[in-house]
Amino acid sequence: MLSEAEARRKGRRDGDVATPRETASEHPGAKHRSRPDLHTALDLDAEPQLPVELAGLRHLLTPDVLRHAQMRARTMGVGGDQVLLHAGLISPEALAAAQAAHLGIDLWDGEPVLLLPAEDVPGALRAGLALAGTRQAPVLVAGVRGRALRRLAEELAAAPAEATRVRLTSPETLRAALARHGAGGLAQAAADGLRQRHPHLSAADAPQGRRLAWPFLMVAAGLLLLAFFAPAALQMAVLGAVSTVFLCALGLRLASCLMPEPAPALPRLEDRHLPVYSILVPLYREAAMVPRLASALAALDYPPEKLDIKLILEPDDAQTRAAILAAHLPPRFEIITAAPIGPRTKPKALNAALPFARGTFVAVFDAEDVPDPGQLRAALACFQRGGPQRACVQARLVVENARERLITRHFAVEYCAHFDVLVPALAAMGMPILLGGTSNHFRRAALESAGGWDAYNVTEDADLGLRLSRLGWTIGAIASDTLEEAPVTLHAWLRQRTRWMKGWAQTLLVHVRSPGALLADLGLPRLLVALLLTAGPFVAMAVHPFSLAAVGHHLWTAAFAGHERTWGEVATLALCYVNLGLGYGVTAIISLLGLARRRRLAEAWILIGLPVYWLLQSLAVWRALADLATDPHRWDKTEHGTSRALRGTTPSSQAPAHITQDHITRRRSAAASAAGRLALNGARNVPDLSIR
Repeated sequence: MLSEAEARRKGRRDGDVATPRETASEHPGAKHRSRPDLHTALDLDAEPQLPVELAGLRHLLTPDVLRHAQMRARTMGVGGDQVLLHAGLISPEALAAAQAAHLGIDLWDGEPVLLLPAEDVPGALRAGLALAGTRQAPVLVAGVRGRALRRLAEELAAAPAEATRVRLTSPETLRAALARHGAGGLAQAAADGLRQRHPHLSAADAPQGRRLAWPFLMVAAGLLLLAFFAPAALQMAVLGAVSTVFLCALGLRLASCLMPEPAPALPRLEDRHLPVYSILVPLYREAAMVPRLASALAALDYPPEKLDIKLILEPDDAQTRAAILAAHLPPRFEIITAAPIGPRTKPKALNAALPFARGTFVAVFDAEDVPDPGQLRAALACFQRGGPQRACVQARLVVENARERLITRHFAVEYCAHFDVLVPALAAMGMPILLGGTSNHFRRAALESAGGWDAYNVTEDADLGLRLSRLGWTIGAIASDTLEEAPVTLHAWLRQRTRWMKGWAQTLLVHVRSPGALLADLGLPRLLVALLLTAGPFVAMAVHPFSLAAVGHHLWTAAFAGHERTWGEVATLALCYVNLGLGYGVTAIISLLGLARRRRLAEAWILIGLPVYWLLQSLAVWRALADLATDPHRWDKTEHGTSRALRGTTPSSQAPAHITQDHITRRRSAAASAAGRLALNGARNVPDLSIR
């Protein structure tokens, strides 16, 4: 009936990426932001014939419940069993047992053991099908629901003799068994998948650490010789080079101010046309953030039957695991435990979860994120608008605790300039985008074709954005907000910014290893933009202290110890003044535009502190260079939940001006209502898929 080759072919067909206009595939995960109402008035004209996924449940549930499940399933474009499961009216185990009995096939409980090579495990996870037993007497294990179960029933009806060779189980049970069966291969792929498939695109083998020592020493020796024999010429050469990069980067930012805001989303898609959407949330030492995270994700305006949320943990994070289990989250939540193989980084954790994701689209959020409830629908509209070549959509990140400290105010203004002005402009121009680390939405086929995330790059988002552009995919931007927490202490900010700078340097070193290939992939205009995005901030912040010192020295000597200057000194000073003046000026312009789009120009006074804020960024750059040489792959985790706003003690006066207090109240009320639904709607123990 269903041979191994047919099962694989079926898996590929069912795993194809659906467009936003297509209905969900046969895979189980689904959801809606509100609890399915299975107790409203009966439709007396409803078809009495139940679909196969519900027909075997007559002895477990009342006819009213089964009919309403059937009605909602038609509206949502899913199976009726998925509706019941996500309404909390039946457990996965009881559901599978009843369906197996109705189909007249055995229930699979782990015996016979799975029979497939490790490299076939990802395909089996996508298809919900796997072979077990022996090669002489194989059986097909199906962990399917909804429409996939209907197809299985049709196959059995056409070939009833094959029923003895088929076993049914819950998708959760099959995924857990596949996770154990393919643990070694899955763990290795999460850590080294990109390195093995595209070694030239991975930071694992990029020039860094001691490999950079000789080039640095040779450049330093040349500069010392030039300084000894021609100091004025050296000053002009070095300053001229960095000024060129810096001024071009400023030109790009200034040009972005001329681009319009992102277009509004297309009309709301009907629920039945929505695809299954996976959400990946890497967590480490985030126990305190679990209630807030669960409420924020429960508030999403998306059918629960079509949501698939993976909470990704590290093996030693017992506290976060306990917090998740104590929350009794509904069936759309699932724990993925990353294996302790390779670097302990966020991208490795994301890679560990990707094979288990059931969605045709994948989003990434952080522990402290509160996305706009309509963000998934807005992202799908952007994918639809961008066509099949659109691989990714970046949502806007907004600092929730903007008014808490001076450092958070600067951070918030920086985000306004970046996500409200620069990113939409780059997307509109079709240029490469260094993605933000969260609120990224991916077309799964594109993500997998690009090799996933680089486990060795500490700014995996920036690297992936550039890699997608090199492969010919496009990136869009949407005017949908995600509330974020900014670091509230200088130490936390400096650690985070150091990691960002180090990651941008890693990304630059990875992609310039083959300059000819990079030029061929991007073309000259997009190549120049990519270089300005990666090298521009790095060079600007590295040279900023020296320019500031030169100007300060000039002002001091002009006031108290005037003396004649050589042409070299005059030219150097002129460049320093130009760099500082244009740097501060252009940054102020793009920041003011971002603030204006957020209707929070009253916050613009913080821009007077730009010179000090840039000096802090300069410190982060030099720390990043040292880190790149000594410990290039270390991930400095940003601690979350340290803000008073996230602890629920922030007074209303601290609500960001660009998001009114009424907006914050509505967003938090939605999350609170969602938290209540979590307690009532399908709460159970969350499955834990450990990859060890």
